Amino acid sequence: MPGTQRSITYAGKSIPFHLSYSKRKSLAIAVHPDGSVVVKAPSGTDENFVAYHVHRRARWIERQLRHFAQFDPRTPKRRFVGGESHLYLGRKYRLKITRSETDSVLLKRGFFHITAVDDKPEHIAALLEDWYRGKAGVYFSQVLEECWQRFQKKGMDKPPLKIRNMKTRWGSFSRKGGITLNLELIKAPRECIEYVVIHELCHLLHPNHGAEFYNLLERFLPDWKKRKHKLEMTLS
Repeated sequence: MPGTQRSITYAGKSIPFHLSYSKRKSLAIAVHPDGSVVVKAPSGTDENFVAYHVHRRARWIERQLRHFAQFDPRTPKRRFVGGESHLYLGRKYRLKITRSETDSVLLKRGFFHITAVDDKPEHIAALLEDWYRGKAGVYFSQVLEECWQRFQKKGMDKPPLKIRNMKTRWGSFSRKGGITLNLELIKAPRECIEYVVIHELCHLLHPNHGAEFYNLLERFLPDWKKRKHKLEMTLS
């Protein structure tokens, strides 16, 4: 993600944050489940002005960090070894790894059955990611199609779908590039994936996160806050 790392000092402690600029009207501060603080500012905004506003929100930032910290470590760093649990659509499945002359991944009876020519963790990780990507391509397309049936209006074209790894976003919307979903979402429950898809579809009518955007999101998903929280708790 383009931008720079900055920090402020609050109550004797340093609060690092990632600062990026874009064509937007207001400054936004977000705290993510991984403990990262992201600040987005209008192009040309003075860094002292940014630091001032981050400092003003420092108490809130610390509350958010403490909230997410209580769930840490929810998911230990993945080692990609036999017996380890991995998520798929909100459920945990353990790895069963067998050396073989061919590579394959099969989900069956509570296990990821992985046969591999090389059982090194990096190779297992690559096989599993390829499997996730294949499933995501099909599943996300189905969810988008179903959500679009509820959303579409005369004269609007369904946006194209892209899937990629993203560090700080579950999804993004671009009028030129369509909807992009984070590959990690394939590990979340369907209701969470639907939340992200509908969130991005709402940007067709309201590009910014203003009151009209949230009114529309509330209309389509009255329980969106619950879904958002579940997503953050599942994949944090």
